[in-house]
Amino acid sequence: MPCKKHTALLLSTVSTLAAASVPTPVLAQEADDFVLEEVIVTARRRAESLSDVPGTVTALTQSTLEAAGVERAADFIALTPGVSMVDTSEVGDTQVNIRGINGARDAENSFAYIIDGVLYTNPAAFNREYTDLTQIEVLKGPQGAIYGRNAAAGAIIVTTAKPGNESVTKLTASAAGDSTYLIKGSTSGAIVEDELFYRLSADWRSTDGYYRNSYQDNAPIVDAFEGFNINGRLVYEGIENLSVDLKMRYGEVDASSLAFNSTFSLPVYAEVTGTESAYQDINTYTPVYQANIISDNDQEAFEVSTKFDYDFEDVTLTGWVLYSDIKNNLIADGTSAAFGFYAADPACIASVSELTGYPLPSPQFIGQTPNGVIFDPNGSFLGAFTPTTCDGIQEQLRNQKDLSAELRLSSNGDGPLSWMIGSYFLDIDRQVGVSMNRDSGEAPIRGLFQKDGPNETASLLYDQFDSRVFAVFGQLEYDVTDTVELSLALRYDNEKREVSSLVPTDATQSIIDLNFDGIYDDPLNPALSSLINSTGTIPDKERTFSQLEPKVSVTWDATDHLTLFASWGMGFKAGGFNNSGAAATLNLFNAGLITTVSGVNWAEQVGSALPVVQDDYDKETSSAFEAGFKADLLGGRLQLNGAGYYTKVTDMQFFEFYVGTFGLLRVVSNIDDVEIYGFELGGTYHLNNHLRFYAGLNMTDSEIKENSARTDTVGNKSPYTPDYTINLAVDFDYPISNDLELFGRADAIFVGPTWFHTVQEGMQATIFQPLFELGLGAGAGALGAAEYSTAQRDAYHTIDLRLGVRGEGWTLTGFVTNLTDENYMEEVIPAPEFGGSFVNPGTERRWGVEMSFEF
Repeated sequence: MPCKKHTALLLSTVSTLAAASVPTPVLAQEADDFVLEEVIVTARRRAESLSDVPGTVTALTQSTLEAAGVERAADFIALTPGVSMVDTSEVGDTQVNIRGINGARDAENSFAYIIDGVLYTNPAAFNREYTDLTQIEVLKGPQGAIYGRNAAAGAIIVTTAKPGNESVTKLTASAAGDSTYLIKGSTSGAIVEDELFYRLSADWRSTDGYYRNSYQDNAPIVDAFEGFNINGRLVYEGIENLSVDLKMRYGEVDASSLAFNSTFSLPVYAEVTGTESAYQDINTYTPVYQANIISDNDQEAFEVSTKFDYDFEDVTLTGWVLYSDIKNNLIADGTSAAFGFYAADPACIASVSELTGYPLPSPQFIGQTPNGVIFDPNGSFLGAFTPTTCDGIQEQLRNQKDLSAELRLSSNGDGPLSWMIGSYFLDIDRQVGVSMNRDSGEAPIRGLFQKDGPNETASLLYDQFDSRVFAVFGQLEYDVTDTVELSLALRYDNEKREVSSLVPTDATQSIIDLNFDGIYDDPLNPALSSLINSTGTIPDKERTFSQLEPKVSVTWDATDHLTLFASWGMGFKAGGFNNSGAAATLNLFNAGLITTVSGVNWAEQVGSALPVVQDDYDKETSSAFEAGFKADLLGGRLQLNGAGYYTKVTDMQFFEFYVGTFGLLRVVSNIDDVEIYGFELGGTYHLNNHLRFYAGLNMTDSEIKENSARTDTVGNKSPYTPDYTINLAVDFDYPISNDLELFGRADAIFVGPTWFHTVQEGMQATIFQPLFELGLGAGAGALGAAEYSTAQRDAYHTIDLRLGVRGEGWTLTGFVTNLTDENYMEEVIPAPEFGGSFVNPGTERRWGVEMSFEF
């Protein structure tokens, strides 16, 4: 549970801020003057009081967002109990977990994402700069009946300031540690009074990041970031009862990527050799970055949308169209040195010779040759992302264009019955490519596929993915009595997915012997190997996924101050395809190659722990029940809410890395059956109009009931799901003169122990076992067995503080994030067959100052 010392520090800080800013006599005088502002939300696509929604909603109002300094997704996710986020690999790769249901890399989000009434579908669109925010709603539990595909875990609804007649210009600049700078501004007003309004905004952010590359003179090239966005908005209300909202965004990012280290989980090897670091507790590991390749992640985003509302008195017709085009690519150091992929390459041999004895994080070391030390006494023990060229180079490309539209008709009446019907269309054009290229030791030439030259491509997965979605939906809300409302919703989604390989069939490479015949002139993709494919082509594939998503909920106003609710609903995520050749890669290398080279039948040795990989994965469905309450006491100053929930997930989509002699493979698979259950409690106490306290608790438990992809993981917990999250906060604002106001906020965030993989405790077979058998003789395979209990992230907590003063048209704020400089891992990616994990550390303490003007 949370550290008592730091909890006491937070409470002491909170008490000091509160006592210093609001004198006791003033508290007493203003207690009777308290006025609670009603929070209006749109979680069910109509404006209603937060207390009327039959579900758990965390609503962050404009005052809360400003007080907490919310600027990016990680900021508001951290304020939401039961929700966690991982943002480590690249700018377009953000995993959000809501009550145990996680988004899967290379698949889709598990939540609906709505900005100003428009549904965004590209996962890369979520991690952006947020400006002019007025409210963020996080709706938990399946929302498929309302928002459709991918709303299995919930919905995140973002509302920004709508321009009007008043001319408003805002400018904000901040500076913080690690050369972190932010400049953003906006201007809005009327082009034609009462008819046509505009808003223009722009932002620029840059940071050197928290970590440095020790091999490259401590250069800030590990987690650096620079990006900008330009936004435009026009709102037309010149025709009675009609509102048209046109928005555009263009943005670019130039950042680092894949800021991971590799750690090992080999307990037998550690005990026999006396190398404790071979069985590493990831919670005590200190990352060391030494990659010889400077990573680079480029993103370019263009979005344009149009939304209209027309009021026909009794009904309102609403429609919108969104076009999104986000291009994302990266280059980074590779992971192939551990298995000697390039051990015979002259550049690899030369770099190892030059770096012999160069200090690496234990148990790694650089010997005189790149060969594994189990085969060569002068050899090396190498992990991933080393300073040698033996890792190779990773190139990735993820480009997506999508066009979507929705049309719905909803009732306007004040009677007991409200209704809504609508339809939805989506077309996705996505390209995904992953390649492994040779590292010559010189500055690399960028390019996913390079037929020859110093960075010749050795392995290529590259596909065109197309999806077409059509949905119809409807919703009824009926006041059974003055105190009871019954809500029924139903949606039907139909999604057709297609995949076509873009790997050149006539191109060959000279690095990998795919046919195991000693002739190094084989295809770029294992699916083209003549051992399993005599056609010389990879056939196109298509699958169609459909689902009915019902939802039933009931709300009972038990008293004027207590509301009870219950709901049941279905969630749905379409299945899809991995890159063509994923299954062939694993089957050829982890079974065929190892058995051929070592003479040990690895499949028989591994037994039930042998992973099963398919080129496609099934749809994910979930059935969830929730019951809870919402109450306000003490004249509205104290607001309490709570809920219990149970979710059964069928074919949960889960992403994992497979590592082997082929390098790194990205795969989405299905966990057949997962059960998730938990409860949530929250409260807000307004001591008066100046001082507010917040608290939230979520506890989630889960169990994998069946997993045909890894049968030995049954009984383990759902990955990426903290056992608990706790949020404590206090904010205040108080006038210190006629012209000045003092304000501040303190946030403490506690995150419970977290597993990041289905493989958790117990011994696990790795591909090191047959290699140890081959190199050291019969019985030595046990040295390569892994155990991953030390790959669970321990509980951790962070404390953020903001304190400032504001006057007429200006605000000055000082802030610190992670006040206690807590060390923790943001993500741990076990690669079971590798015998280790890839780890990415969390944020460090950072101080800063911010200045804002409004005129």
